[in-house]
Amino acid sequence: MSTPLADRIAAAPISWGVCEVPGWGWQHRPETVLTQMRQLGVSATEFGPDGFLPDDPQAKAQTLADYDLAAVGQFVPVVLHDPGTDPMPAVQAAMEGLIAAGAGVVVIAAATGVDGYDDRPELGEDGWAYLLGALDRIDAAARERGLTAALHPHVGTMVESGEDTERVLAGSRIGLCLDTGHLLIGGGDPVALAATHPERVVHVHLKDVDLDQARQVQAGERSYTDAVRTRMYVALGEGDVDIAAIVSSLEGAGYTGWYVLEQDMMLAEDPAGTGSAAQGEVEQGAVDPVIDVRASIDHLLSVDPAKGA
Repeated sequence: MSTPLADRIAAAPISWGVCEVPGWGWQHRPETVLTQMRQLGVSATEFGPDGFLPDDPQAKAQTLADYDLAAVGQFVPVVLHDPGTDPMPAVQAAMEGLIAAGAGVVVIAAATGVDGYDDRPELGEDGWAYLLGALDRIDAAARERGLTAALHPHVGTMVESGEDTERVLAGSRIGLCLDTGHLLIGGGDPVALAATHPERVVHVHLKDVDLDQARQVQAGERSYTDAVRTRMYVALGEGDVDIAAIVSSLEGAGYTGWYVLEQDMMLAEDPAGTGSAAQGEVEQGAVDPVIDVRASIDHLLSVDPAKGA
């Protein structure tokens, strides 16, 4: 019997504004984020960016255990298209941390090599060939360690659009991390992908999106970063992504992996107004990340296909 969807919901520090991009707003302390996750009833999380948790694999695992949180995976942005850059050291280091914490998924993004997600170079045929080969090397290395590798199509990376994603599906063995927000903003169709390629989806980042702002990013009228700052990402059920259809397709195809709630958030300041983001303020209306994560959990549970079975 498969694990119920309710037991496969995980969180991610980015929903609290914790991000690897320099200058990405207020950064909460780990103890605040992890405490609030548990207060919300979340039992699992991704690691977050380098530096959020301890670098030592055992210390990282122990930190999560101290909060009774299971580890799910880690987002690892690495350059894959440049023969002069070897992605494997960073990927292998991430894998060691995942193994120590009992996590299963290494989530790969095809980084451009520059900070942020506002610009990306065009990739030629040689670059694509090298990128696809690097993905297969990562996939093989993960399998050897009992892990699952997933390529994450992501705005501002070398694999962004629906066309880019189809090229990866056709040219590599690696599975996909279906990020419902990034794929939509990048010009893809997450509902169609979940329906046509559910067997390639090995990990899910659930996002909802304000489509008007997403279209401004697509048209080049605004930067991705600026749109995140003005809440392009909203709680599940409050935007224009058909979360119910995506979950229905995946569950119907036998998906048994995690649904990671990711609402990319950029905080101008400590939302608790304390200067220290004190623990335990889950009920304070000013703590926007908590309010939105709670709403996302409620919406995901409401569209669980098993409820209608």
